[in-house]
Parts: sequence; C-alpha cells; structure tokens
Amino acid sequence: MTKILYVEDNEDNIYMLSRRLKRKGFEVIIAGDGVAGIETARREQPALILMDLSLPTMDGWEATRQLKALEETMAIPIIALSAHALEGERQKALDAGCDDFDTKPVEFARLMGKIQVFLGSGDAP
Repeated sequence: MTKILYVEDNEDNIYMLSRRLKRKGFEVIIAGDGVAGIETARREQPALILMDLSLPTMDGWEATRQLKALEETMAIPIIALSAHALEGERQKALDAGCDDFDTKPVEFARLMGKIQVFLGSGDAP
C-alpha cells in the first residue's frame, strides 16, 4: 500500500481528504505541523507528501525547504496545498522546493491526477 503523508492542521480538511485517499487505496499518515511533518517523513519514508503551507510551529514553506535539504527525504515529491490561489503563492511554494501546487478546497480529481503523475501509476498499488 502506497504511503502518503498529509501535513495539515485543519481537522475538517484532514477528515475529508484522508478519507477519499484511503478509499483510493492509499495509506494516509497525518502530521499536524511542519516539525511533525519532517519527523514523520524521515521515519515513514512516504511515497508522496501533501503539504499545507499555513501551519503552526513551522510553516509548509520552511518544512519543504528542510525536507528537500535532507538526503533521506529530498527525493520525496511534495505537492503544496493552499487556500491562497494567487500566482505568487504557487511560485513561492515552487521556490521553496515543492514539486507541484494545488488549491484548497481540493478538487479531488485534479489532485489525484497530480498524485498519479508523481507516483507513475493510474491507481494506488
């Protein structure tokens, strides 16, 4: 089962997205802030990370920079998720090291397409 780490602090978002990903066959691991996201990524080695950008303790931009600087996590694709759909937000996420960007509320079909591109398959193994 393919592991996805979802770094998110909003319980409603966690519930909605993790449920849908689990129905698609993914194992979903949750971290509530950037610091926990880094620790969890190092320990669990997920196939992909969904990173909220507005997080407590350490924001998603800094967590991404640190993940991309660590040898053991630098190759894990990170898709930034943000309620701010401005072009500057997208570019800032990409500059921090995110591999892609998507907006919240999540359009699930579009997000699944991006996930599948990074995982190289049509379905979760």
